[in-house]
Amino acid sequence: MARPARKGPPDLARRIKSAPPAPARPASRGLPSREQLIAFIAEQGGKVGKREIARAFHISGADRVELKRALHELQEAGVVDRRGKKLGRAGHLPSVVLADVTGRDDDGELIAQPAEWDEDEHGAAPRILVIVPSRGRQPGLTPGVGDRILVRAEPTEDPEPGDPSHQGRVIKILSKQSARVLGVFRALPDGSGRLVPVTKREAGKELTIPADATDGARDGDLIAADIVKQGRYGLPSARVREKLGSITSEKAVSLIAIHAHAIPHVFSRDALAEAEAATAATLKGREDWRTLPLVTIDPVDAKDHDDAVHAEPDLAPDNLGGHVVTVAIADVASYVRPGSALDREALDRGNSVYFPDRVVPMLPERISNDLCSLKEAENRPALAVRMVFSKDGRKLRHSFHRVMMKSAAKLAYAQAQAAIDGAPDDATGPLLEPVLKPLWDAYAALKTARDARGPLDLDLPERKLVLKPDGSVDRVIVPTRLDAHRLIEEFMIQANVAAAETLEAKRTPLVYRVHDAPSIEKLEALRELLATLDLEIAKSGNLRPAHFNRILERVAGSDNASLVNEVVLRTQAQAEYASENYGHFGLNLRRYAHFTSPIRRYADLIVHRALIRALDLGADGLPDGATPQSLGEIGARISAAERRAMAAERETVDRLIAHFLADQVGASFSGRIAGVTRSGLFVKLDDTGADGFVPIGSLGKDYFVHDEGARSLTGSATGESFRLGDQVRVKLVEAAPVAGALRFEMLSDGRQEKPVGRGKRGLRRASAAAGASKSRGRSPTSRAAGPKKPGKGKGRRS
Repeated sequence: MARPARKGPPDLARRIKSAPPAPARPASRGLPSREQLIAFIAEQGGKVGKREIARAFHISGADRVELKRALHELQEAGVVDRRGKKLGRAGHLPSVVLADVTGRDDDGELIAQPAEWDEDEHGAAPRILVIVPSRGRQPGLTPGVGDRILVRAEPTEDPEPGDPSHQGRVIKILSKQSARVLGVFRALPDGSGRLVPVTKREAGKELTIPADATDGARDGDLIAADIVKQGRYGLPSARVREKLGSITSEKAVSLIAIHAHAIPHVFSRDALAEAEAATAATLKGREDWRTLPLVTIDPVDAKDHDDAVHAEPDLAPDNLGGHVVTVAIADVASYVRPGSALDREALDRGNSVYFPDRVVPMLPERISNDLCSLKEAENRPALAVRMVFSKDGRKLRHSFHRVMMKSAAKLAYAQAQAAIDGAPDDATGPLLEPVLKPLWDAYAALKTARDARGPLDLDLPERKLVLKPDGSVDRVIVPTRLDAHRLIEEFMIQANVAAAETLEAKRTPLVYRVHDAPSIEKLEALRELLATLDLEIAKSGNLRPAHFNRILERVAGSDNASLVNEVVLRTQAQAEYASENYGHFGLNLRRYAHFTSPIRRYADLIVHRALIRALDLGADGLPDGATPQSLGEIGARISAAERRAMAAERETVDRLIAHFLADQVGASFSGRIAGVTRSGLFVKLDDTGADGFVPIGSLGKDYFVHDEGARSLTGSATGESFRLGDQVRVKLVEAAPVAGALRFEMLSDGRQEKPVGRGKRGLRRASAAAGASKSRGRSPTSRAAGPKKPGKGKGRRS
């Protein structure tokens, strides 16, 4: 989703000019000047690191230390950005960009901005002048305002002030979206109606629809409308363009998100025809593994099973106490061929989308729930990896195989865990000794290695909505996190690593799952907050997840545990798909690729095809024309699709919870402050996890000052302070179910005991609290603002 532009981003020349001068270095060392370094990094388009720079400028020995220091200074000054081990010009765009057309310039040329851009880390999003190839200047292929496009971007040479910093040649138009408003139609007695918007941002901003513009819409219909008149006074007028369904239906809430985010949810005729025509795979070209007792372990309500596991002791004399772990994954590549209708549909969707009340699958059910699902006691094609681990969990070797398998059992997480814990049932009893215990023994070894590796270990419980038959919320639960979940998750991670290692060794292009280290700006904000809690994190050096884990361990079980886990999460970059590898920071892995869920993630299908090609396992592998550049384009598309799915899933949960709480207006709830802004506080309720907003104007008559570093609002007269992570009690005063918005009133005062750090902010807050009076007041200004998968345990988006 494109971020709004903000003023004040310095261009490159201003960054260089404003950067602090570097200390003079001896010319005899032959180090490049700052200008030479910046120019070289910019020319390479973000594809060089310290090693490549040292090679280009013939830097060796002790000079490498000076080079590292010089690059660190440029990064601190904001002149260059780091992406994993690679450096690029600050604000630099990759060569292939997913962008949204946002408007036109004074000459009528289209202007776009990157669809994914972190303003907090890189400043305002760069503007891109859209260049349409001559072949594209025909109806239906020329982009317009509101369209999402894929462009090949390059910096503009010597742009004039105010001109776009980049130009982008259109590769493909991904979606054409004319301006529209999505909402619920409310009929009025005179035949006209009102449109109630479905987004939090537009909550309360109704539109009027004349009687002759309703297109037969009925009360409660979800509609798309065009704004036809917007004067200075009165409500804007709109015309119904499309009726999308009834808000009273069981799956209406997810329907809103599907249309609001333009998620493809109806398969094309060609894709469905291909799926129905598909026939079961045969043994030809496959190893016969049907006697190996692989089992699937999934949520109890899972409809597709894309992975199966097996483990046994390694009997090799040189690996006593070791384990052989096998992970078999549904062979989707044998049914979904490159360039087919099914393939085009899967790429367009990018991934399956999991709502509480439905799933929008990436592939038709004939493929996902039937031919590719690893059903119990049925022959199924799979791509399997056999991994050998030492007794301390180190992977010694691995190999990939294209096989035919037959699942020995379909197990649920709780069912498998119960068997291990001493309560087997009829299904797990016979499997306990030969299948389940070897799995848990292997996991114990892998856990030892995982603990030594030290991935980021956040403690953030995931809530699950339990729905009634009518699609409304029955209750909200926090499922217990079992070793069965952790076992499958760790086995999948190891399989993903093996896939990336194999493809790198074979020099075959692939789509990596990458996760960058936190930006300097976010780390500084985190340090500032931790200082108020008498906690600190390393200021420099090679920051690793272990540094965060030590902080998390210190606060475990304390009142600040929830706060610290939340802010550490917010400090992290967002994982994405890319053809360039810069590692996975959160998992603390040098190379990582998604391989284990091709039924529901297109990235995994790409990796399967790459393995088939690299290991000569069939004719349905990655096409010869696949290059890092073309896979980079795919990575950009599916990363955007993933973000789209996450937003749609989150908004659907918000709407369902708002419906659930709508009849409890006036009730009080306990919760924690989950966000602090100049406009007010976001509060997350303890029982349901629902998010609501407390406007600053409702806090009292005092003037509340926003301290961004301490994440707090503090009354200037009373010293009352509301801070991120505080436990509070609020009253629900308004619920907007259609928009998923809740508004609260604060019942707690800001004088409860809070941990006060020894830093300057902590002392200021303590001083203010000591002089606080009992009077409460109202802020002189009141600004309106709105509040901010279920899947498989192994399906967390790492």
